[in-house]
Amino acid sequence: MLTPTTRLRLQAITNRIASDQLVSLEDRIYLQKFADRDRSVSGWLRQARRRQLASPMDGLDRLMSELDLGEVDPSPPFSPDRDDIVDWFTGAPEWLRRS
Repeated sequence: MLTPTTRLRLQAITNRIASDQLVSLEDRIYLQKFADRDRSVSGWLRQARRRQLASPMDGLDRLMSELDLGEVDPSPPFSPDRDDIVDWFTGAPEWLRRS
């Protein structure tokens, strides 16, 4: 259970993330520590990242964002169109493509 002081600090950090303001590494580590252990804090962080990345939304996109559904990142790493292992490493550094 979070104390009121901790909850307010965590929500202030997530609000800064959502509004794309500067967040120190110390604050990010502090927030992630709680997000790893508490589902509500994890949800606050996901919502903040969605608001940070979102352009003005309407309709279904807005509904999905408000319900916290779908992916946070607009470009998920998995692409079912890539069948060949070589295609997975097309943007990789040269040292990785050689191995």
